[in-house]
Amino acid sequence: MLHAELPIIGGHVLMATDMLRSMGQQTRIGNNTTLCLDVDSKAEADRLYGALSEGGSEASPMADMPWGAYWGVVLDRYGIRWMVNRTA
Repeated sequence: MLHAELPIIGGHVLMATDMLRSMGQQTRIGNNTTLCLDVDSKAEADRLYGALSEGGSEASPMADMPWGAYWGVVLDRYGIRWMVNRTA
């Protein structure tokens, strides 16, 4: 699996990865595009997750993760997958 990060202006980072058929992965709505929002607080993470969840479907609720982040994934009403991340 390939993962790439491209730093751009304003301290933002574009990240990309691939799907591997050899590992049984298939591209479909919900995994073809993922946007990651890295926020400054748990409250902001919860607010954004809640707004994106309206009319969508929850994939992973916001929770503290073993790698030290507060993180969750949601599929919005338009079929775009969002990761919401707050690094501790």
